[in-house]
Amino acid sequence: MDIVDLLQWPAMLTTVAAAWLVASRSARRRAGGFWCFLASNALWVAWGLHDHAYALVGLQFCLAAMNIRGVYKNE
Repeated sequence: MDIVDLLQWPAMLTTVAAAWLVASRSARRRAGGFWCFLASNALWVAWGLHDHAYALVGLQFCLAAMNIRGVYKNE
């Protein structure tokens, strides 16, 4: 197993934590959730490029754009 293959686990955990935070009523926690989502996007891109999962990489760029919008729209 390549070390890059292990990225999928922190990527998954970061995604789950981000979803938990984005569902918060606190604007500060929601903002933290969007930043966690951006970190998970970066992890998924690194893993996806390594595994030649280009559809996943494309999805992560689209999701990152939505997460950047979420950072700015968070009240």
